[in-house]
Amino acid sequence: MMRPDNPLIVQSDRSLMLHTVSARLDESGRAMRDENGRPLTIEHPRYTEARDQLALFAELEKSPDYLHTYRITPVSVWNAAALGITAARIESILEDLSCVPIPANVITEVRGWLERYGLLRIEKRADAPDGFELVSSSQSALQDVLGFREIRKLLTVSEDGRVFLTELERGTIKQALIKIGYPVDDRGGYLEGDPLQIELRTETRAGRPFALRPYQSEAARMFYAGGSVLGGSGVVVLPCGAGKTIVGLGVMNLVGTKTLILTTNTVAVRQWREELLDKTALGPDDVGEYTGDGKTVAPVTISTYQMLTWRRTKTGEFEHFAIFSKENWGLVIYDEVHLLPAPIFRVTAELQARRRLGLTATLVREDGKEDEVFCLIGPKRCDVPWKVLEQKGFIAAAACVEVRVPLDPALRGHYQLADARGKFRVASENPAKTAVIVQLLQKHDDAHVLIIGQYLDQLNALARHLKAPLITGKTPTAEREKLYAQFKSGAIRLLIVSKVGNFAIDLPDANVAIQVSGTFGSRQEEAQRLGRILRPKSDGSGAVFYSVVTLGSRDQEFAQRRQLFLTEQGYTYEILEAGAIVPADPSSAR
Repeated sequence: MMRPDNPLIVQSDRSLMLHTVSARLDESGRAMRDENGRPLTIEHPRYTEARDQLALFAELEKSPDYLHTYRITPVSVWNAAALGITAARIESILEDLSCVPIPANVITEVRGWLERYGLLRIEKRADAPDGFELVSSSQSALQDVLGFREIRKLLTVSEDGRVFLTELERGTIKQALIKIGYPVDDRGGYLEGDPLQIELRTETRAGRPFALRPYQSEAARMFYAGGSVLGGSGVVVLPCGAGKTIVGLGVMNLVGTKTLILTTNTVAVRQWREELLDKTALGPDDVGEYTGDGKTVAPVTISTYQMLTWRRTKTGEFEHFAIFSKENWGLVIYDEVHLLPAPIFRVTAELQARRRLGLTATLVREDGKEDEVFCLIGPKRCDVPWKVLEQKGFIAAAACVEVRVPLDPALRGHYQLADARGKFRVASENPAKTAVIVQLLQKHDDAHVLIIGQYLDQLNALARHLKAPLITGKTPTAEREKLYAQFKSGAIRLLIVSKVGNFAIDLPDANVAIQVSGTFGSRQEEAQRLGRILRPKSDGSGAVFYSVVTLGSRDQEFAQRRQLFLTEQGYTYEILEAGAIVPADPSSAR
């Protein structure tokens, strides 16, 4: 049935075209035009609804001004299935939003993928030689996977056709099966780990009331699933600033066992430790840091991905992997799970008997390994839209602005002669951006501002020009913590950070971020950088995220790719030309 007023077109390749605008009509129902004869548009009345519904089971690929492109993939459908979304509901959403008939093959494929979710299960069986059996309600599905030589060699098939596997092969089998389109429902259970009572405080050490917010408590509950084999592994997706660490504490309280926490850097390790000591009854001896500064293993131990993947040579052993077996951990928490390095995937494949919690603001991985997260850490257990939390005041309202700056004339020849990678760097480091940054600082002269970038030469030049402190990967941890503390206290209001500032910076009062360069088209980086300013402000004010890009260049092209994830979350980017920036109060400009 044709419904031309609807915003969605579903295509046979499983791409979805979503109209963001519709024509503005006059009282007689005719399309209105401006003085140049161009159609006047307004946001499509069903765009916001459609965006939120499609995010449940599809991935955003492109987001130009008027037409957004989504794609339905096996992993996006399996994550939907893990949240209880059925094929009938997906079909109903598509039918309700589509303006043209839906190709039959799309519905068929969605149904097929959903039918495969959990079709194969790993179960613990007392009569299995090594304790575990691969079972299915479909004998043909078992025969299908056994037809793959690389899979069959991982399994043992008995004379009566039963299929067994060992404890150590649980992860490897799941990795192999998802590659051929069979996501496995692992009901093999978990080792309980050594018990550790982790009580949550009702007041912080400073005497402030403390309790999990409703969505944090719900996320922890959905992960734990009452301690049954139906839960205990999976990913919780929450915006930066929404308290993913607190969800981790809630899960630790429910599981009640020794816990290993892996995060991105030493500053993040310290922040996790501070939160644990501030909001749980654990004492200093209960929480250890396993970093380059000291290697203390305690009932709760916090380490970094970098530490665990360190080795003396490229072919040497990962010397710190022993921490995974040093204690009888009952829970492993992967902070910023979308950054999980390949060696940690490998060891995680052997940790399927431990409960595994992944925390992230976005499941997007630029290397395409979302399926590895799905099968080794677990499916998405909870995903709260950013705008929902913004509307309820749990994260700050944020405006996103892209400021386009012409390329410095002196660099045009260099830009034209450079290769693709070189063009991106020349445009990213465009010195003409400096004047725009100064204008933005004048516009927000009473704000707490973070300037974030990719290239150290550019950041060092800005630090000298603005006489502002700079944090890079080479900045000692003690110096980083000192600068962050000064920023928090208001002693400094401007801080420049390299990509080390993408993660785990707890700066509640930061309310303006200026991105001067980024990592090509990294959508996860864009989300993390916006997240630096999303913590609710003490005065209830909002935040502004600026992305300064070079007009008509590779820098601008990649900026548009980076914006995809935030567009899916409901953010829109206002586009400004460099000359359009004026101080909010011209008399206050320095």
